[in-house]
Amino acid sequence: MKIVLAGSSHWHAEMHLDAAHACGAEIAGIWDEDAEHARAFATRHHLPLIIDFAKILSSPPDVILLMGHPSTVPARARAVIEAGIPLILEKPAASSTGALAALRDLAGQHQAFVSVPLPNRFGPAVTAFERLRQQGRAGAIAHCQFRLVNGPPQRYAADGVAWVVDPAIGGGGALRNLGIHGVDAALSLATGRLGLKAVSIENRIHRAAVEDHALLVLEDDAGALFVVEAGYTFASMRPGGDFEWRIASENATLIDYGERAICATLDDGAIVDLPIELPATRYRLCMSDTLDRLARKAPPAISIDDYVAAMSLIDAAYEKAGR
Repeated sequence: MKIVLAGSSHWHAEMHLDAAHACGAEIAGIWDEDAEHARAFATRHHLPLIIDFAKILSSPPDVILLMGHPSTVPARARAVIEAGIPLILEKPAASSTGALAALRDLAGQHQAFVSVPLPNRFGPAVTAFERLRQQGRAGAIAHCQFRLVNGPPQRYAADGVAWVVDPAIGGGGALRNLGIHGVDAALSLATGRLGLKAVSIENRIHRAAVEDHALLVLEDDAGALFVVEAGYTFASMRPGGDFEWRIASENATLIDYGERAICATLDDGAIVDLPIELPATRYRLCMSDTLDRLARKAPPAISIDDYVAAMSLIDAAYEKAGR
């Protein structure tokens, strides 16, 4: 399957390239708004360079992975959807939920394939819980916790994308950028509506324009509790940070620390180690699933509808916190 990586200057571009290679996909080209960045990226990885975005649309690959600045991605995504080309839409794809919702509506009108890479949906705890549910062994969810706390906001400036922590462009701080993974996880596991019980969104260490720490407490219609924590407060500029995905149900407790994961089940008294997939390489699982669904003409596992739902809940959290 042929894929174009459009947006080589995005900080996830290397991860997506690794994922595409791991899936055996053919990289049909590298493009970026900054032509010199694209040229350097393509040269470094011995890949074809595309200078003109219009050429991607006129000679389309099987799928385009679009990443970039939120001010320009919506128009390019619209062009891809209207051209009938399957799309993997990296976040942040817009500065506001309204702009993203317009893309969702357009995708619906065109019955377009638009997948959003939120790779923790494919982490070991989540996939093991889904297997238990399919076996009828999970039971009702009691509570879940999703924590993703990375290094200080200066890391984005170091990556050449300082706009990530400009609220007018990125649409928020740690909650919007990192917390969306936890919010999406909660939405995917919730029964019925997910309501906000409590919200804390603050600048606790870094006096920047965006929050460096956020904590949400949510409850679904079945009474399950979900805690989402996101931050820029981990004391390191290195990749990674403080990560934990925890699911507790009637018959199972599953905990994913990133570097290790376990599953305890009450019915058989077992506690087992789960196969490891590091958070940075879960893009491989996400890409594999996406390309498989494309080949089968099945809808994406994580769609633009899911992305809009998570963005809308984050909007409600910011409003509740008075931000």
